[in-house]
Amino acid sequence: MSDRYDVDRVRADFPVLARTINGYPLTYLDSANTSLKPRPVVDAMSDHYLFHNANVARAMHTLGAEATAGYEGGRAKVAAFIGAATPEEIVFTKNASEALNLAANTLGAGLGVGDEIVITVMEHHSNIVPWQLVAERTGATLRWFDITDDFVLDLDKARAENLINERTKVVSFTFVSNVLGTVNPVNELSAWAHSVGARVVVDASQAVPTLDVGPISDLGADLVAFTGHKMLGPTGVGVLWGRADVLASLPPFLGGGEMIAVVEMTGSTYAEPPYRFEAGTPPIAEVVGLGAACDYLTAVGRSAITAHEADITGYALDGLRALEGIRILGPSATIDGLAVNRGGAVAFTVETADGLDVHPHDVMTMLDSRGVAVRGGHHCARPLHRRLGVTASTRLSPYLYSTRAEVDRLIEALTWTRDFFGGKR
Repeated sequence: MSDRYDVDRVRADFPVLARTINGYPLTYLDSANTSLKPRPVVDAMSDHYLFHNANVARAMHTLGAEATAGYEGGRAKVAAFIGAATPEEIVFTKNASEALNLAANTLGAGLGVGDEIVITVMEHHSNIVPWQLVAERTGATLRWFDITDDFVLDLDKARAENLINERTKVVSFTFVSNVLGTVNPVNELSAWAHSVGARVVVDASQAVPTLDVGPISDLGADLVAFTGHKMLGPTGVGVLWGRADVLASLPPFLGGGEMIAVVEMTGSTYAEPPYRFEAGTPPIAEVVGLGAACDYLTAVGRSAITAHEADITGYALDGLRALEGIRILGPSATIDGLAVNRGGAVAFTVETADGLDVHPHDVMTMLDSRGVAVRGGHHCARPLHRRLGVTASTRLSPYLYSTRAEVDRLIEALTWTRDFFGGKR
């Protein structure tokens, strides 16, 4: 990690990191679940509510104009952050789940019996359930990629099974697994899907916060979903980016105010994208906050954040590998201390010296008693855990404010936890 990255300066913008839990310093390693929020994001939202609060597009007065400027300014900032061609390619939703449901329901409107939808076994439930619902409603068939023993998509098996073929209409997959940390070959999969005329939807919720994904169109996807709360922004706002021609071809998702052009009792016409997909009062202050988050991440530096996370993740992988009884679920290779070709989410299981599997909820609770915040469960990826032969796992996930000292505290608390359940006192 470069000496120019001043993590202490970054941490000063996150007051919660000064907290203690049960007398231990807070060690927050749950950023894949939701990131912490820096002062500039909170201040931007507070300023909006205190001095510029109004509804957008409707209120023809000064506050209304200011609120609209703040909301559309947030759209422009998000577009610039991911390298979108225009702000009109940015659709705001309430989270990535809604963005993926928007994609599934609008693309699904044209599906029928005999059509196929392809996803992967490593998907978050938000990129499984919407497609299951579409398949049930339309009669389309849902198929999926398996994974190899090396925790990557089994492309050879998929080719042998002709997984993507002339019946495939949609291919939807995660950019970075929220469990394995695996980085999927977005360009290769997009090209494969497009070769048979299928649309491509990418869940980039674990990629956009850390990786420099722009220009977004270079990924080759048609639609890309991500969420604000994992990238220093507030909860309650997500994003669906779409190629302009694709968005223009999609029907509305929800009906109501602002998504219309003209309403008559006998029928309605609809606004152009992105407004066609933004029915009702949007998450105005949340978009303002997300714009501030984009500013913050840009100021710190995208490449610096990527390198810092690779350093902390690599350090954590080395520490976990040195512990007896720890099984890492995902790529664990490091080179010169840096994590290789993976995201920052690191899931693992814990086994005591006498062969007892320690439930992740127990691990999480024990770590929390020492101030270490991680996640325990199936991380909204139950099918993947079943594929891996485990019920659940514990997951750590660092971000731009994480330190090696925090990883040391995790390893110490994890050792104590394993030994506690193994009978050592």
